[in-house]
Amino acid sequence: MKSLYFCTGIVVSIILARLNPNIGAPGGLLKPELTVKYLAVSMIFLNGGLNIPTETLTAAVKRWDIHLFVQVFAFVVFPVIVYTLVTLLKYTFLHPALLDGLLILSAMPPPVSSAIILTRLVGGNEAAALFNSVFGSMLGIFLTPPLILFILGSKEVEIPSEQILKQLILTVVVPLICGLVFRNYKRRWLLKQNIPFNLIGHLLTFYIIYATFCATFTRSDLSLDYFSLITTGFIIFCLQSGIMCLLLFLTSSSVFNFDCLDCVTIAFSGTHKSITLGMPVIEIIFEGNPNISYLSVPLLIYNPMQIVLGGMSIELLERWLNSHRNSRRTSARNSYWYYEKNYYFIVKYLIFKKIF
Repeated sequence: MKSLYFCTGIVVSIILARLNPNIGAPGGLLKPELTVKYLAVSMIFLNGGLNIPTETLTAAVKRWDIHLFVQVFAFVVFPVIVYTLVTLLKYTFLHPALLDGLLILSAMPPPVSSAIILTRLVGGNEAAALFNSVFGSMLGIFLTPPLILFILGSKEVEIPSEQILKQLILTVVVPLICGLVFRNYKRRWLLKQNIPFNLIGHLLTFYIIYATFCATFTRSDLSLDYFSLITTGFIIFCLQSGIMCLLLFLTSSSVFNFDCLDCVTIAFSGTHKSITLGMPVIEIIFEGNPNISYLSVPLLIYNPMQIVLGGMSIELLERWLNSHRNSRRTSARNSYWYYEKNYYFIVKYLIFKKIF
């Protein structure tokens, strides 16, 4: 039911964007360059600060194993996987600049909103998703541009890191801290108000999706034939779903000491990519490049698809979580039964050994 509601909201947002994209496009009536870039993103992190107990977030910050796994996967493993894929796709009909766009996409940091919302919907470790969004975005300012230049073998380009860092502090760090501080001082008052934090988060996500698609539908420089566009979309869909399954398989194995809630968080935070940092970086690095539209297409497809695919996977991940919880309870009951059954014989053996 939850996944149906969220997917319906996504579909409605896309349809509204298609009907009249100029309303939600940059410079349009809704001014998304202000209302999305600053207001909506700030509200998501303020909402998270008000909703998540401080002790929960503090405990999540200490989970260095999750954060290290997510960031290494996002900035090292993910680019290696995509580079391998692009090496194979070079022998296809796809435009070389489109393949470079996939490589650029792989260097992007985790996003500042979608992974948090989807983790909350499924019931994963939301605090860890929140921290990785903040930490990953900060790392992305300094790692993403040089990583793109390294992958493509380009020359150094000056990136306005200071400007982007100020924006992230203003829209991410400050609202989050304000929410946490307010919750600490007014916790009882907040609990009495019954504020629908989840609903607020969903509406903000729908608005971001709407504005993203409005911007996509109004772009006149996307000179890409439909067959290449559909093929790129299919490749990205397979890439996302494949990596999500890979992450769930790896993190739930005995190799890593993650519980099922952590696995869900890693699956979203490790696969999602930020368009907030991505598009400005592409426009700055490749300004004047005649193939800039091709370079931006993979990110423009990947960003909304990660939310659509995430919405489609909510029910499946909830079932997966429940099955793991049930199997853990069964295992605990069996262990307890085994201990009780053999307790008498263990005590008898120890007494016998002590006496004789």
